[in-house]
Amino acid sequence: MYSSLVRLQNTFGFFTTVAFVVALLISASDFLSPRTPTVNVLKTTQLQTVKGRADYYSSKKEEYAIIKFTLDADLSSLFTWNTKQVFAYVTAEWPSAQNNNATNQAVIWDTIITAPSSDHLGNFSPSKLKRLRKSANGKGIDPSRGKLQLKNQRLKYPLTHPTGRLANTEDVQLKLHYNVQPWVGFLSWNQVQDWGKWKALKNGLSKKFTLPAIKVKEQAKKKTTRA
Repeated sequence: MYSSLVRLQNTFGFFTTVAFVVALLISASDFLSPRTPTVNVLKTTQLQTVKGRADYYSSKKEEYAIIKFTLDADLSSLFTWNTKQVFAYVTAEWPSAQNNNATNQAVIWDTIITAPSSDHLGNFSPSKLKRLRKSANGKGIDPSRGKLQLKNQRLKYPLTHPTGRLANTEDVQLKLHYNVQPWVGFLSWNQVQDWGKWKALKNGLSKKFTLPAIKVKEQAKKKTTRA
């Protein structure tokens, strides 16, 4: 009845129960830390639509947008002692021409912001890892890492559409998203409404803009005028 195997099973069951309760308490403790992510500036600084191959592996020519944007955001409140890393990304969104209830969405830029405790897990060069550890200065939380300050940032991924057409697209907006990945607990994304001490992202949308038409070369213009 009280063999070594039974005692081992009871000990293991007690250990897993305690570990589960501790993990649940750690995960619940995140709700006690306020989250107040804010975007101060999110705007475009350059807009251009061209026709060609957006990437070297593109098999055909298509219209794609060249966008530069400025972003000033403070995501430092997303970092707690249980935060492993924060995945932040910017999307371009515009309503679908075929369905008014549908929205086109494409990721144009992203970054992974690691906490000091998870720097060793990132794919960083030795020099960058040294700079990160120096900036953290031995602290478990480095609020300065959550501050995004980009000026005239180029797209990380080309902005295209399956139809191959983007020129004169209206009501386009840039939107900042984030995903908090904790050491223990559930993943959480940017909120659309407040949940207690967790506040929704403020000013996360840019003003609406229209992608310009493709510029016609001067030579082509001359031929059309002569004809």
